[in-house]
Amino acid sequence: MELLHNLQLGFAIALTPTNLLFALLGVIVGTLIGALPGIGPVAGVSILLPLAFGMDPTAAMILMAGIYYGAMYGGTITSVLINVPGESSTVMTTLDGYQMALYGRAGPALSIAAIGSFVAGTFSVVLLTIMAVPLARAALSFGPPEYLMLMLLGLATLSVLLAENKVKGVLSALLGIMIGVIGLDVISALPRFTFGEIELLDGVGFLAVAVGLFGIGEVLASLERTYKLDPIKTTLRDLILNKQDLKVSTGPIARGTILGFVVGMLPGAGATIASFLSYALEKRISAHPEKFGTGTIEGVAAPEAANNASTGGAMVPLLTLGIPGSGTTAVMLGAMMLFGLQPGPLLFEKNPDFVWGTIASMYIGNVMLVILNIVFVPVFVRALMIPYSVLAAFIVLFCIVGVYSVNFSTFELWIMLVSGVIGYVMRKLEFPIAPIVLALVLGPMMETSLRQSLLMSQGSFAIFLTRPISAILAVLVLVFLFAPLLLSFVAKKPLPAAEEI
Repeated sequence: MELLHNLQLGFAIALTPTNLLFALLGVIVGTLIGALPGIGPVAGVSILLPLAFGMDPTAAMILMAGIYYGAMYGGTITSVLINVPGESSTVMTTLDGYQMALYGRAGPALSIAAIGSFVAGTFSVVLLTIMAVPLARAALSFGPPEYLMLMLLGLATLSVLLAENKVKGVLSALLGIMIGVIGLDVISALPRFTFGEIELLDGVGFLAVAVGLFGIGEVLASLERTYKLDPIKTTLRDLILNKQDLKVSTGPIARGTILGFVVGMLPGAGATIASFLSYALEKRISAHPEKFGTGTIEGVAAPEAANNASTGGAMVPLLTLGIPGSGTTAVMLGAMMLFGLQPGPLLFEKNPDFVWGTIASMYIGNVMLVILNIVFVPVFVRALMIPYSVLAAFIVLFCIVGVYSVNFSTFELWIMLVSGVIGYVMRKLEFPIAPIVLALVLGPMMETSLRQSLLMSQGSFAIFLTRPISAILAVLVLVFLFAPLLLSFVAKKPLPAAEEI
């Protein structure tokens, strides 16, 4: 009964004309962001973050959530029609989606992607609805030691999983923590690393850093890349699926949905890893694995279901524990904190309208998306023809106006521009960007939890090992940080010579 009451409250909020408009705007913008190569949901949410200020927090979160899961749909369009992933989670879709398009089956590829995304997205929201309250209640037993270890786990997994070079991932997170400690000390209120700048007493603005790293940095990096946008034409009549397509796609969609949701809940895993694992699973269990990569529809259905299911999964730790499950939800976490909302178990008690309004809007948004991505595919294809140089100019202008309009501070514009250059350099050096933003958000919270824990234990670090949950989380942190190094060492260790055996 409580679950139904919560959903009733959520739909009453989400179905208001204003929130419906923002849900529609979010999914349309998200689809376009996903369809345009080189932007992606993290950059999209970051660029549009200034728009959220002055809005109602619930409406702002509905807009950002719509952009998040809408981008998962949109990325399919470029993957299938021009063999260019709209964003990283649709890389696997290009393998079979574009091959289907070359054989004249672009329509069925887009249709099964839309249907699989709708099924997976809706089912993931159902699981989010069911799991949110129990997890939030369980999190009430967490104290400062548990929260510190939980935040370290999220930071460790995101840093390790998003970087091919694990050391670079950890260094990226450390850079974010260093930026996060700038400002007033959380207990003594003494200035740290401000260099006499009054503007830095409140710390480095999250908004300026996020927009710079993802918006300006992505534009600078994308201008070096050239995309040959010659999409394969498709019409509404081409989108019709036959019974065989639906039959062979049912299993991959179901497995991709479950796998994607579970992977999405893991801090740092995200949609990209979910789609890779789902594709690999289907190829492993298939009776004809040799057909994967040649245009089989299962190779489109599985990863598309997985990357959309991961969005609902990523919202579980964000709302219940205050730990982002992906780079996009890290930006959303920062936005919530800028609104004065504290993600975690108390969010469900103090702001139920915000939580359940956002969750209910995801049901509505998925219905909007399946219609948009079946009926309006030709329109989105035309949007691909916009020259990136024109698009980049508008992105930069929007970033500058958006950041300046929040506090009318030219200092924050300089922070945004410097962050943009840093983001560009990090992309060139293949450093992951998301750990910086996550560390910038979690850094002050981690410091507060650490100092509260040490006050509780009178300065003893043993408190992190004597409390069972904290000890388990500490072990998991060490596993994520050092397991890749150990595996690498074992892999490089030479085998003993024959005479030594």
